[in-house]
Amino acid sequence: METLYHQTNRHIQEVQSLMGNLEKTDRQSVHLLENELQARTDQIFNHLERLEILASKEPTNRRQNAKLRVDQLKYDVQHLRTALENFQHRRYTREAQEREREELMSRTFTTNDADTSIPIDETLQFNSNLHNAHRGMDDLLGSGSSILNGLRDQRSTLKGTHKKILDVANMLGLSNTVMRLIERRATQDKLIMIGGMLLTCIFIFLVIRYLG
Repeated sequence: METLYHQTNRHIQEVQSLMGNLEKTDRQSVHLLENELQARTDQIFNHLERLEILASKEPTNRRQNAKLRVDQLKYDVQHLRTALENFQHRRYTREAQEREREELMSRTFTTNDADTSIPIDETLQFNSNLHNAHRGMDDLLGSGSSILNGLRDQRSTLKGTHKKILDVANMLGLSNTVMRLIERRATQDKLIMIGGMLLTCIFIFLVIRYLG
């Protein structure tokens, strides 16, 4: 593993050195240098796959450190690949702008030329997209305002419903109190009636006993 690790690290350093030559390379040779860098990075990634397998087979006490070293190499080569892609993107954009500028400068117009205007389709499309975006935002804000108004109405409705529920609860509480008073009064009347009947029976018994 150590041999492959140092070999891969050396390849990464070589790619870093070549990356510094991209900006200084002429347009005719830059494609060749980009292809070479791409091939070297692909080879490095192949080495990293093998290193990951070897790191997983290391003894337990050295496995974590081996994985960290491989991860560091992966980070370095990924950074190089991203830098190469960014350079290629800038080069493509620059070459496209140069071609458009050359086409515009080489274009000739005559008095009878039906097409004497500079194409502005992209600008018009951009303005149209921007207008549509603003209109979409206005619609979104309008929808949000309608939702807020609906929530306010629902809140008012819920408040009214809550008040009615409280009123009904209070009425039920009062009814329960009245029912308990009625039941208590009925019990008292029943006791009074039984007591009166007992007293009447005792009185009749005494009258019969002493007057008989």
